Amino acid sequence: MLDFLNENIWVIIVVLNYILAISAAITILFKNINPTKTLSYILVLVVFPFLGLIVYYFFGQEYRKNKIFNRKNVLNEKIVQNLGRDFELSDSQLHKLDEFLDEKIKLVHLLNNNKSTPVTLHNELQILKNGQEKFQFLFEDLKHAEHHIHLEYYILKDDNIGTQLIDILCQKATEGIKVRLSFDDVGSKISSKTKKRMTKSGIEFYAFMPVLFPRFTSKMNYRNHRKIAIIDGKIGYVGGINVSDNYVNYKNGESYWRDTHLRMVGEALKPLQIHFLMTWDFVSNSSCKITAELFPDVHIKTIKAVQIAGSGPDTDWANIMDAMFVAINTAEDYVYVTTPYFIPNDEIVTSLQIAAKSGLDVRLLIPKNSDSWTAKHATNSYLERLLEANVKVYRYTKGFIHAKTMVVDDLFSTIGTANLDYRSFNINFEINALIYNKETSLELKNIFLEDIQDSDQITLEKWQERSRFSKVKESYCRLWSPLL
Repeated sequence: MLDFLNENIWVIIVVLNYILAISAAITILFKNINPTKTLSYILVLVVFPFLGLIVYYFFGQEYRKNKIFNRKNVLNEKIVQNLGRDFELSDSQLHKLDEFLDEKIKLVHLLNNNKSTPVTLHNELQILKNGQEKFQFLFEDLKHAEHHIHLEYYILKDDNIGTQLIDILCQKATEGIKVRLSFDDVGSKISSKTKKRMTKSGIEFYAFMPVLFPRFTSKMNYRNHRKIAIIDGKIGYVGGINVSDNYVNYKNGESYWRDTHLRMVGEALKPLQIHFLMTWDFVSNSSCKITAELFPDVHIKTIKAVQIAGSGPDTDWANIMDAMFVAINTAEDYVYVTTPYFIPNDEIVTSLQIAAKSGLDVRLLIPKNSDSWTAKHATNSYLERLLEANVKVYRYTKGFIHAKTMVVDDLFSTIGTANLDYRSFNINFEINALIYNKETSLELKNIFLEDIQDSDQITLEKWQERSRFSKVKESYCRLWSPLL
């Protein structure tokens, strides 16, 4: 028996691999997920023995989603339920919004029934370009915190800018301010020394879904890609800028990083706070003590309607993707999109094509040089279809553009953490501010038009001349696009 095993060990291992692969393929089929994604997984399982099983284990299974992303303790709190009733719009308020937004009112109705995504009317908004501007305002707001500081980041590093942030947090914690910090364990890198210092200062912090080997799991599923800062429940930040020196452009133009963030004051902070508390409830593994002090009234007379849309494995619907889809389909004049990673589903590609073929001014701004080889070529595989439909495609040349924004018809805009890719739509935790305001939309439109001045426009004729090898790389990377 032992001789037989020794002589046929590799045959046995291969057979065992394909037994497991077939079992996994049957499981995937019965999930009835996107056919493209289904075929990608099955192809990987069949064509790449052993490696295919590893990929499926890390990316394909949803046992964590089914097992742990069902915590709704925060939404069940009476204070939070009462907030939902506070944001119910009267018929006259809805009528005013309807007159202003026209077809865009569908966006409001799309998400307004979600308990954590009500439309808020009274807000002050400030668009922040790049890391220097964001951290200048954020640090000043943090220094003036009087009750609590809530931070939730995908990337938090104790480098130069990260240490400046942690210095402020430690100081505020020693002053008696409640500081709660959540960071993603894969995206972040914080030394043991820094963690001990934060603990000693009284900062309460947790890593989101800790992993054993963060360096080797950069694409593991269900990461918290959000960037949230809340000060006293009155001032909030959301957008694309993490806490790392990469985002601050310390090198005088070298490795230039172009990004966009949003500072908010007003009613939108209450739903933003709810999203933070739901994550905090999860990472701290205990029910949050919800108090009225976390949801103070901020008396703002300015009317700038905002919805805070969160999406992820814990939401019933792909809220952010749905909102973008409706925004594109209801556009009447133009759609301007900026994203660092463009690996969309068929719904988004089709909606952009139809909008452009209908005569709308549809423009897409992406990086020329990406920080991901696979994502870059997967993105390139989608461009010819868009160019054929008269979508104008620009590639940013000044540096790396990481902003995640969309502006439509001078009426609707969004700033947040979600890329136009499978991972943001279906896998990671994301959060966006959906803005219904002409002033803010025009400002974001002008920023987009400035950015394309530092970009090269791709023409269909020129793009079709790219080498056959480039097309092979695109096709190869696109094969993996549902898994990226």
